[in-house]
Amino acid sequence: MDILTAALLIVLLLAVLASGFWIGLSLLAIAVFAMEVFTNRPVGDSMVFTIWGSTSSWTLTALPLFLWMGEILFRSRLTADLFKGLAPWLNRIPGRLLHANVIGCGIFAAVSGSSAATCATIGKITLPELKKRGYPDDISMGSLAGAGTFGLLIPPSIIMIVYAVATDVSIAKLFVAGVVPGLGLMAIFTTYLVIWALRNPGKIPAAAAADLALSLGDKLRAGRYLLPVLSLIVLVIGAIYSGVATATESAALGVAGSLVLSRLEGTLTWASFKDGLYAACRVYCMIGLILAGASFLTLAMGFIGLPREVASFIGGLQLSPFWLLMLLMLFFIVLGCFLDGISMVVLTMAVLLPTVQAAGINLIWFGIFVVLVVEMAQITPPVGFNLFVLQGLTKRELPYLAKTAFPFFCLLLLAVLLIYLFPQVVLWLPGLM
Repeated sequence: MDILTAALLIVLLLAVLASGFWIGLSLLAIAVFAMEVFTNRPVGDSMVFTIWGSTSSWTLTALPLFLWMGEILFRSRLTADLFKGLAPWLNRIPGRLLHANVIGCGIFAAVSGSSAATCATIGKITLPELKKRGYPDDISMGSLAGAGTFGLLIPPSIIMIVYAVATDVSIAKLFVAGVVPGLGLMAIFTTYLVIWALRNPGKIPAAAAADLALSLGDKLRAGRYLLPVLSLIVLVIGAIYSGVATATESAALGVAGSLVLSRLEGTLTWASFKDGLYAACRVYCMIGLILAGASFLTLAMGFIGLPREVASFIGGLQLSPFWLLMLLMLFFIVLGCFLDGISMVVLTMAVLLPTVQAAGINLIWFGIFVVLVVEMAQITPPVGFNLFVLQGLTKRELPYLAKTAFPFFCLLLLAVLLIYLFPQVVLWLPGLM
């Protein structure tokens, strides 16, 4: 396959995507075109077997279950309780309630698995409260945009499941690999907010005397609001790490736990149950269609030789692993301007995997690298999903929101550099399993 054929298919794909056509159907359409024009393979049989194989995996069952768990919690009072439980502990830290965005997103990410759901849920709680108390809009929105991406990194993560299925690596090990980098990224964001607050003391409203006067007992009593969500995190992640349950079984435990918690607090009704189930089904159908389209496009590209050509081209550059990763990071950031994270992963893994393996890069480590880079794409215009979510919450323009999120984009870049320099940050916990 020559470079002109590859360029033609890429231009056609971008044109169809730019038209607003559904992503999954766009991928299928380009795959059919490529098979019909550039190969003599039977399109119908190939499509049927590929779509069935890509969507009937037992491993993939964890995906709709984690989506449903997030939807149940989204409709409960547990997320609002996060703010009540966190606020008393933050009053004496520079930046004070700004840290509620980071810590709240970190906690909710550990039970939702979705970046957009994390950003929307925590944003609905914290943004009105921060505005009412006089915190600047730019740092409030920027920290939420950045911290909202934790839904991709802190397990259980939907995009990790998609990556694991695409590359045939262990979902459980990938989940556990995200724990330390996720906590580290929370620490990096929190440190940045502390430094920002110390440099801009006049922009942080003074704490109320009543808040500063809270005793340790008062804080511990407020901390009880965090116990339900923390218990659910321990149930899901603990079951995976201990080997008691697979990722799919842990997802089922998470759904059962979230239903019990929602029922105990009185927010589980037949209407909320149905709404959560319908919403999870809609999102999973969208993801499933993208997976099916990308799988068939991957097959078509394989028949016409694109993966081999790309691997040969990159291999011919004789890049060191570091510069190969930097090139791939740039590639994903640019791709993220046009596609969502799941589409990026399923569309590129089959093409890039031979090159990554030839470079001797650990696939568990590479999965966390990809997730971090996709997180950067979540806050990169014009198709930064977290920016869209924030726009819906705040009615601000995308350029303004992208500007507020830029410091956190740079912090994600720092995180990528750190896991390259210290790969055991990623590989230590999976190595203990």
